[in-house]
Amino acid sequence: MKQFVDYYYSTFDTNRQGLAGLYQESSMMSFEGQEFQGQQAIGQKLMALPFQQCKHSVVEMDVQPSPSGGILVFVVGHLMVENEERPLKFSQVFQLMSAGNSFFVQNDMFRLN
Repeated sequence: MKQFVDYYYSTFDTNRQGLAGLYQESSMMSFEGQEFQGQQAIGQKLMALPFQQCKHSVVEMDVQPSPSGGILVFVVGHLMVENEERPLKFSQVFQLMSAGNSFFVQNDMFRLN
């Protein structure tokens, strides 16, 4: 799952619009307590974040299998945002579900620490 995590944060940092394709209409996201459902709503939220440039650094990652072929991914890291002197600490959980030969994000929960 390191490949997924690396891809997700690299895409977030360089081409945030490209993340929408990782979600489906049934996907849910909680971002700092706000909830969004569906590919379009999640994509709009990600594009509406109040910064243009950022850099994620993953510090720790835990992965567990879940029922129905899913994978639970828990990430702890640092987020450096433009015009900030210090990185922000964050935690993020992904519930990945199988879709043929690939995975999509069914659930995504993000919090600054």
